[in-house]
This record gives sequence, structure tokens and C-alpha cells, in this order.
Amino acid sequence: MAKWLVKSEVEDYSIDDLAADKRTLWTGVRNYLARNYLREMAPGDEVFYYHSNAQPPGIAGVAKVTKRAVPDPTQFDKLSDYYEKRATQENPVWSSPEIAFVKKFPRLISRAELLDDARFEGMMILQVGSRLSVTPVSDTHFNSVLKLASGAAVEIAKTPRRRNQVSRKSASRSAPNR
Repeated sequence: MAKWLVKSEVEDYSIDDLAADKRTLWTGVRNYLARNYLREMAPGDEVFYYHSNAQPPGIAGVAKVTKRAVPDPTQFDKLSDYYEKRATQENPVWSSPEIAFVKKFPRLISRAELLDDARFEGMMILQVGSRLSVTPVSDTHFNSVLKLASGAAVEIAKTPRRRNQVSRKSASRSAPNR
């Protein structure tokens, strides 16, 4: 089974909303790579539920995929912010799998905590500039987050890591005009 991470803004649809609803179609994704990941999801796949735009942002719990992706119904709704004029029932553009609530962690696993732990090196959500709302997660990363969330006694790998590959000073310089 594959492992995934989906991001949602707390004020739009939190893990508590998913817990109350029990399951939902994961609608509104409008990035082609993220859409392709949604199309790869299969029933039984495990999903981390990440609260973005939260203070602090981080992984709030676990969901699971219960149904393969179907055409995202919001693309056909002219009143929706996610309406897609190119989409037709015969040729939909966007897809939505169904996910179901599994559990909320006792505490949020913050992005900063993940960044400071060398075990999570290479995790897509931590890459500089990563803004995808759906990403694959390796089995190793998934299991390490579960251990961290359970409070299991694990030694945190405190290898110093740079949070950004490019310093703020060099990133703010613009290329010379030619």
C-alpha cells in the first residue's frame, strides 16, 4: 500500500471536520502533479492529514483512501471556486478520491519538528519551495512520524540540518539584466 500526505487549511477543512464527517471526497485540487497523485491513490492507502496555514503547520493525524478517484464534482459547478470551464462529464480535468478519518494525533507533529530531525531528510513536504497539496510519503518517513506521534521512546537524530538550501540573502538577489 502507498503512503500519502494531503494538506488542508484548518479553517477550510480540518481533521476535526473529517472526523465529524467520517469520510469525504478530496475535492478542489488544481495542480496537475497533485491531481496525478490523487489518481494513483488506491483503497487502503494510508494518508497523513497536514494542517497548512496553521500556527504551527504540521501533521494532525491519519486518514485512509476508501475509494479510487472519480471526477471532482466541483469542476462542473459554475458557482464553485473550483469550476473548470474546460471540463465535461465525458472529459473531466480534475479527480477526487474518497478518504476516511482514521485517527487524530494526541499532538500536532509540527513542520519545524520534522525539519529538525534528520530522519525526515528528503520528505517532500519539507523541501524548499514545495507547495503541492498532495505528496507521496516513503514507508520509512511514514513509520517514523507514527512513532513520533505515539510518543514512543525514539532517539531523535539531531544531525544539524540547514532549513534552506539557499540563504535568504542570495535568494533575494535578482539575476543581472542582459
